[in-house]
Amino acid sequence: MQAVTFTGHGGREVIEYAPVPDPELGPSDVLVDIKAGALNHLDVWTRRGLPGLDLAMPHVPGSDAAGVVEQVGADVTRFEVGDRVAVSAGVSCGDCEFCRRGEPSMCVRYQVLGEHLPGVHAEFAAVPEDNLVPVPDGVDWVTAAAVPLVFQTAWRMLITRADLTAGESVLVLGASGGVGHAAVQIAAHAGATVYATASSERKREFALEIGADVTIDYENEDFAARIRELTDKRGVDVVVDHVGAATWQQSIESLAKGGRLVTCGATTGPNPETDINRIFWNQLSVIGSTMATPGEVDDVLELVWDGTFEPRIRAVLPMSETDRAHGLLEDREGFGKVVVVPDSEYDDE
Repeated sequence: MQAVTFTGHGGREVIEYAPVPDPELGPSDVLVDIKAGALNHLDVWTRRGLPGLDLAMPHVPGSDAAGVVEQVGADVTRFEVGDRVAVSAGVSCGDCEFCRRGEPSMCVRYQVLGEHLPGVHAEFAAVPEDNLVPVPDGVDWVTAAAVPLVFQTAWRMLITRADLTAGESVLVLGASGGVGHAAVQIAAHAGATVYATASSERKREFALEIGADVTIDYENEDFAARIRELTDKRGVDVVVDHVGAATWQQSIESLAKGGRLVTCGATTGPNPETDINRIFWNQLSVIGSTMATPGEVDDVLELVWDGTFEPRIRAVLPMSETDRAHGLLEDREGFGKVVVVPDSEYDDE
């Protein structure tokens, strides 16, 4: 079969679309005929190389995909051949103290398909039964592939970890990205006033279309100062920051007393300077969040399947052009998700 691969870490030039052995199916695995996959910034970081990440090469990347069940392992009970499924990429041990209390994303051996383990950007993928969710008839493959990772991440950040309630205010950084555009929709659905940052007029228009109340041009404005102005110096209740070092201090400055900063990533670097005095004096909370529980995945995907939330797609490309797809993410072109389709399934019309 054909798959997206890289044989070493580096720039986009290491990406290939090449023949690889067919996946081996374990007793608890499901063989999925992949119809579409979606990229996340995690794919860029995995390709570049992360500290402590020691991958077997060649590595097949990709954490998001959707397709049709082709075959099931002997112990599989939830799916049958022909079922429509999407991938939820978090893999937990099931045995540690955190798994036993229903928090698999805190698992001491937590791994992510496409990052620590072989991914799903291929014609076929063998996926553990527990890492698949049903996709209803009528949901197109591009949508099904685009939503699981970013929508589950944003849902857990806002609804579970930050405990967002109606009437509060939220600042979402990077509203044009995958997690950002999901967070805007979720915050608006929860009844919050949503402020969103984006770098261009077109991206800010998109943010308004999907639920933002106010947008801020972060490249030409100090967004913390703008938030203080917009809120009569109060600040917002919650900041969603997946950007990291470049925005951290302004994110803290944007919070109201008792506010919560929730983070799931650090695209611009993991070690920012921080104002500890402001944190304790204003009694702020800094909250980390990773992926989601199966129940949280079900809750948010139900709202995608019924049309409440809508992933925005910036491009659909054949898997043989995955290097170009990485470029769209790295160059911050467009709004929403980038999807790749096996060349055998791709129709440019």
